[in-house]
Amino acid sequence: MQLAAIRQALRALGAKPAHEERMLRAWLQAKPLDSGTRRQAAENFLPLAIREALPELNRQLAGLARVVSEHPGDDGTRLLVELADGQTVESVLLPRDGVCISTQIGCAVGCTFCMTGRDGLLRQVGSAEMVAQVVLARARRPLRRVVFMGMGEPSHNLDNVLEAIDLLGTAGGFGHKNLVFSTVGDPRVFERLPQQRVVPALALSLHTTDAGLRARLLPRAPRMSPQELVEQAEIYARRSSYPIQYQWTLLEGINDSFEEMDGIVDLLAGKYAIMNLIPYNTTAALDFRRPSQARVSELAHYLHARGIRTTVRQSAGQDVDGGCGQLRARSRDGSPVEIRRRRPASGGSQLPLGE
Repeated sequence: MQLAAIRQALRALGAKPAHEERMLRAWLQAKPLDSGTRRQAAENFLPLAIREALPELNRQLAGLARVVSEHPGDDGTRLLVELADGQTVESVLLPRDGVCISTQIGCAVGCTFCMTGRDGLLRQVGSAEMVAQVVLARARRPLRRVVFMGMGEPSHNLDNVLEAIDLLGTAGGFGHKNLVFSTVGDPRVFERLPQQRVVPALALSLHTTDAGLRARLLPRAPRMSPQELVEQAEIYARRSSYPIQYQWTLLEGINDSFEEMDGIVDLLAGKYAIMNLIPYNTTAALDFRRPSQARVSELAHYLHARGIRTTVRQSAGQDVDGGCGQLRARSRDGSPVEIRRRRPASGGSQLPLGE
């Protein structure tokens, strides 16, 4: 479902713009749709037709998404969320009052180290379904940051993502810099995001400075070289006044060399940027491994010493074998969704996006 359909339904019941925005704000705050103020009851501001339709409206909104299971971990709580048609996506309650939501069921990019794209793209997630994931999270804890970095590639569902971002950055009350659009890099992103009423922060999945290796790791990403991506991202960073959050999933023996780190220094020196090193979330289904914690720390210190602002961000779900796409895969193949906790690696810092 799209947010436009919700607005249309409210207008068909006689809602004026003030009623519409007030009810959407209430929904986004995980409050009843007829929430008023201490001095103003619903009958004093909502038309009768809307008040009579409230039970059905509440039912429809609640049916957009529901939590099937919750999996607390040391680095956040992963949620398996079922949508109205029975398809499932994953959301993550992040440290420091953040939530990471999904924008697609499956993914067409086909990153070789990612579980989400193994079956390709199944369908788009509607703008209302994205917002519903935020509402589920807000019902559980305070939120000030939304990251579009779960299942899917947001640039491949651009209109719906931008519609959700617009509502969250207006009626939702989220600061624009705390709405983070994550992408593998797509020319449409650099063109359209700066034109929006709500201009989000940008996270760019880089993973390597070698164009050939990037094409193998991200086989269906747009064919922009790392240099081209950084050039476009730097323009965006200066226009938005938000640093670019570069994502680098560390894969043992593949992109964890000092040669790659020197490539990062060459690309990002003097740029308005943060490099997030993300140790890979190992799964038995894929033939990739996470470097040791000592190696990760060594690489982070190497970059920092050369003037690159660097953080180590543990991928949410590592300690419960619940990396992005793994819960959905378990639920689809009939495996138990309950997952065991692993002992977390010692050391390392964590800095959620948007900080």
